[in-house]
Amino acid sequence: MATKVRKQVYVEPHQEVNLKRLTREIGISEAEFIRQAIDRHTRSFRPPRRDLSVWEKERTFITHLIQSGSVPGKRTWQREDLHER
Repeated sequence: MATKVRKQVYVEPHQEVNLKRLTREIGISEAEFIRQAIDRHTRSFRPPRRDLSVWEKERTFITHLIQSGSVPGKRTWQREDLHER
């Protein structure tokens, strides 16, 4: 038997009912059912692709702000005012 790592998970009440029913019908342990579900999910899971062009647009915007320098004039609000909203 391969070495296993102990995990504790919390499930919703309806998930517990389904888990108990299915494992009883199939004849396997709840732990084995969960291991198989993890294997099935990880085989088919594809993380979303990151759109780096969005970051490039943001970086261009930030660079432009930095190059523009300070805004003339003074602010009309206090930092504490923001917390009162």
